[in-house]
Amino acid sequence: MTREEMLARLIAQATHEGGELITLRAMVEEASEVGAERALHRLGLSDKEAQEDIDELRELLQAWRDAKASAWKAALEWIVRGIFALLLIGIAVRLGVGDMLK
Repeated sequence: MTREEMLARLIAQATHEGGELITLRAMVEEASEVGAERALHRLGLSDKEAQEDIDELRELLQAWRDAKASAWKAALEWIVRGIFALLLIGIAVRLGVGDMLK
């Protein structure tokens, strides 16, 4: 029996019996399962390889985040090095190191 058939039977039972609490809870649970399966199917994640695909996408996303963080860190390090290099050049010019070398 498929979930859709189970849900149809529960609806019929609730209609016939007046809807006991346990029947209504079962209906909600089955409807939720049917909706979740439908959503996964629409997203293309209803096959057996779906979990592997999701895991792979998560790994790729984490790798992207790590690469982005590393790139920002490297860029910041280069900016700091450039500032220090300019500062040293400024100090050298101020002290007249260029005149000493001539």
